[in-house]
Amino acid sequence: MSNESEVAEQLPNYVIEGARSNRSKCKVCRRAINKGTLRLGLLIEGPYGTGYLWHHLKCAARSRFESVEQAYEQQAWKEAKHPPEKVPALDELKKFREEAEDRKKNRKTIPYVEVAPSARSKCKRCQEPIEKGALRVILGRGIYFGNQVRTSPIMVHPRCVTDELQAEDCMTEIGGFEALLRANTTDVSSDGLGELMAQIGELPEETPKQNGTG
Repeated sequence: MSNESEVAEQLPNYVIEGARSNRSKCKVCRRAINKGTLRLGLLIEGPYGTGYLWHHLKCAARSRFESVEQAYEQQAWKEAKHPPEKVPALDELKKFREEAEDRKKNRKTIPYVEVAPSARSKCKRCQEPIEKGALRVILGRGIYFGNQVRTSPIMVHPRCVTDELQAEDCMTEIGGFEALLRANTTDVSSDGLGELMAQIGELPEETPKQNGTG
């Protein structure tokens, strides 16, 4: 048996501790885990050896609560090199999971229309403000990370929809656009959507887009 396997056998599956530096990043939110912040480590054996995937404890509660439960069952803070003085009760962490589940249930599907609740938002196409009470259209724009792409929601004026739909990084398809917009919009009347489509005008024919990865 190799020394690496022996080390892997000695490491616990879960560790809960205060971060010992600012160098680790959370695998959920991708942000740095500040020194002293509670983090959950999940043991993995990867191509470069055995180690931990680190998560903010609250982020782990939101995205992988079963792992948090198992870590608490094993009292994983006792396995840490520098055990924290205090960990939150598991019931306290459940609220983060419940909040995440509620947000997921209430998350709308792109494309959709909503009423601007204030005058603080700006159209991502023309960069001009969207007036309070005005209808704004939510489309998807691709955010690229190497060969990976994520769809980020953006707000645009109805008059800017056509130009945005033809942009290379727009992830919302032209084909079936109006039907999807009507199906996904719950807070605007049918008449209101009809007026909005008139503002958008005639949509161009759909043409293949480049994937934007270069």
